[in-house]
Amino acid sequence: MLKRFLAYYRPHKRIFLLDMLASLLVSLVGIFYPIVTRTMLNDLIPNRNYRMVVIFGLTLFGLYFIRMLLNYFIQYYGHVMGVRMQAQMRSDMFRHLETLPFSYFDDHETGKIMSRMTNDLMEVSELAHHGPENLIISTVSIILSFIYLSTINIWLTLLIFACAPLLLVVSFSLRRRMRRAFTESRKAVAEINAALESSISGIRVTKAYHNAQKEHEKFEVGNGNFVKSRRAAYKAMGQFHSGTSFITDVFNVVVLIAGGLFLYNGQILFGDYSAFIVSVGLFITPVMTLINFMEQYESGVTGFTRFLEIMDAVPEQDAERAVEIGRVEGHIELVDVHCSYDGKREILDGIDLDVKAGKTLALVGPSGGGKTTICHLIPHFYEISEGKILLDGKDIKDISRESLRRNIGIVQQDVYLFNATIRENILYGRQDATEEEIIEAAKRANIHDYVMSLENGYDTEIGERGVRLSGGQKQRLSIARVFLKNPPILILDEATSALDNATEILIQEALDELCKGRTTIVVAHRLSTIQHADEIAVVTDGVIAECGTHRELLEKNGIYASLHRSQFRS
Repeated sequence: MLKRFLAYYRPHKRIFLLDMLASLLVSLVGIFYPIVTRTMLNDLIPNRNYRMVVIFGLTLFGLYFIRMLLNYFIQYYGHVMGVRMQAQMRSDMFRHLETLPFSYFDDHETGKIMSRMTNDLMEVSELAHHGPENLIISTVSIILSFIYLSTINIWLTLLIFACAPLLLVVSFSLRRRMRRAFTESRKAVAEINAALESSISGIRVTKAYHNAQKEHEKFEVGNGNFVKSRRAAYKAMGQFHSGTSFITDVFNVVVLIAGGLFLYNGQILFGDYSAFIVSVGLFITPVMTLINFMEQYESGVTGFTRFLEIMDAVPEQDAERAVEIGRVEGHIELVDVHCSYDGKREILDGIDLDVKAGKTLALVGPSGGGKTTICHLIPHFYEISEGKILLDGKDIKDISRESLRRNIGIVQQDVYLFNATIRENILYGRQDATEEEIIEAAKRANIHDYVMSLENGYDTEIGERGVRLSGGQKQRLSIARVFLKNPPILILDEATSALDNATEILIQEALDELCKGRTTIVVAHRLSTIQHADEIAVVTDGVIAECGTHRELLEKNGIYASLHRSQFRS
C-alpha cells in the first residue's frame, strides 16, 4: 500500500522536495531561540553586553521572519500538492469506476461510492501534505534537541529521553483502537450519503405518497449510527490525546524536580537550568506533533484503504483473444445459455435463440422470468455461466466489449438523461455528429418540432434526469440518441410500457422507423406492439416456454394465448 501511495508524489517531486527543504529549515531555525536564551542568561546579561543582546535579538527576529516565509510556502504549496494528488486519485477512481462491470454497481450504493471519492480522499490529501513534513520537522527537531540539551547537561537529557518509550507504548496501544473507530465512522458517513442520495433522487415519489416522515425516519437511523460511531471515534481519540498529554506533562515534572536537584547539588548553573527548562519544549513540541500526526495518519490510511478497495475491484476485461470488429450484420444466437448473478440461483436455464440479421424477436412473459437478463447478456454486461452467445457466428467473448457495444443501441423503459442540454444528450449517441445529423435524428424520433418550440431550442437545459421533460419527451430524446448512433442491432426493453396510449402511438411510430433494417430484440408487456414480430419467445422461470409467430402461438393455445386473451378480453 505504501508503494502505491508514494507513486502519487512522483508528478510533484519538485514541490515535494522544496516543501521538505522548507520544513527542514523551519526545524533548524527553531533551535536558535534556546541557544540565544542560554547565551544571554549565562554571558551577555551578567556581563552587561547590551549591544550583543540587541544584535542577538535582531538576528532572532530576522530568522523568525524567514521562518514565516517558509511556513507560508509549506502551508500554501504543500496544500496545493495535496489537492493535486487528491484530484489525481479522484480521477483514477472515476476512470476505474467506468471500467467496472454492472455487477459491481448492483452491490454498491452510489452514495457510498461518492463518499469514498469525496470525504475519504480529502483525508488522504491532508495526510499527503502534512505527513512527510511533520515527520521531517519532528524527527530533525528531536535529534537537534537531544544534541543541544546534551551540551547543557547530558544526565538530565538522558533522563528526559528515557521517558520517551513510555510515550510510545501508550501511543501505539491506543492507536489500533482509534483506527477501528475511524473506520466505522467512515462507514457511517457513507451510509448517510447513500440514504441522502436515494431520498433526494426519489423526492417526487416521497411527496406523491406523503411519505416524508418515513424517509425522515430512515435517514435518522443512519444519522443515529453516525453519531454512535463518531462518539466511539471521539472516545478513542480522547483516550489517545489524554493519555499522551499526561505523559508529556510528566516530562515537565521530571525536568522541574530533577533539574532542581541538579541545581541544588551544583551540577548545573542557574542559566543552564533556565535554558534547559525553556529548551525542553524543543523535545516536547515535536513529540506532540508526532502524536497528533498519529490521528491524521489513521484517518488518511483509512481513507486510502477504502480508495484501494475500489481501485482493486476487478474491471471488465476482454479475453486475450478478443478482437475489434467493424459494423456487423446482426445475426444473434444464444446456445444453451445459463446465467446466475450470485452463483446460486439460475436466472436463465438453457436458453436457445436464433435471431437472423434484420429480423425482430419479441420476448414476452411474466416479470422476473429472464427477459431483461437476455437483453443484458447480448451487450456482454454480465458473464454467462454456461453456453455461448454468437454474433455473426463469432462468440461475443472473442469480441472486444467496446466494439461489440458500438454495434448495439438500447432503448429502455427507465430513460436516463444527463443534466445537460438537449443537444448534449442526443450527442451521447455519437460525439462527433454534426448539427445536421443531430437535427435529422431528432426529426426521425418525432422530437424536433417540440425542441424548436422551446426558447433555447437544442440548447435547453433539461435538468437532473430530464426532470423538465415529460415521459414521452424523454423517451423520444433517447430514441433520437439511438438514431444518431445508428447501430445494426437494437434492444428495446419495455420502451413504451410506462407511457399513455396516445404517447405510445407516437413513440411506436418512431420505434418502427428505428427498427427498419436492424436486428431487433423487443421486450414488451403490451402484446399489441409486437404482433408483427418475426418471432415471439415466451420466457418464464428462465426457460423458453414457447416460440413462434403471433398466429402460431395463438393456435398453440398456451401461455402466449392466455396472455393475449387477458389483455384483449374486451
